Amino acid sequence: MQDVLARAKAVRLVIFDVDGVLTDGSLFLGDQGEEYKAFNSRDGHGMTMLQETGVILAVITGRTSEVVRLRMESLGIQHLFQGRRDKLPAYEDLKRSLGLEDAQIAYVGDDLMDLPILRRAGLAVAVGDAHPLVQRHAHWQTPSGGGRGAARDLCELIMEAQGTLPGMLECYL
Repeated sequence: MQDVLARAKAVRLVIFDVDGVLTDGSLFLGDQGEEYKAFNSRDGHGMTMLQETGVILAVITGRTSEVVRLRMESLGIQHLFQGRRDKLPAYEDLKRSLGLEDAQIAYVGDDLMDLPILRRAGLAVAVGDAHPLVQRHAHWQTPSGGGRGAARDLCELIMEAQGTLPGMLECYL
């Protein structure tokens, strides 16, 4: 666990996948092709707190969805890459544009298409119900499953490692 905390302390950017990470992976489709997703409000609050500490958040997802754009906008996430089945170019572009090294980046994934980035990121995170191969390549696995608190687990881990969690919780006590 010390290695995970050391990696988390260096994080300046967290990149999330959407389906299976910020949601439980279910896709709800309406008769007219509308797409619905359920996001966990506690995950959202954790992401907001982490941003308030100065850590940048981003999303790279293989699908394109207006509801994802709206949710990320509501969370103040400015770096959103949708429709990226090959996610690695978006990762490299983001890393370069922010002037970061792999060691300063955490990536959260759940499925095989996340492996190319997970194998590069300084902190590779698998959600609790991730594919077994993803779990094997992760530095840390969240106690919670995708869309069920996994994002909050990671946000609090990073804040704990960086010493910012007590200050973020203080206003609630």
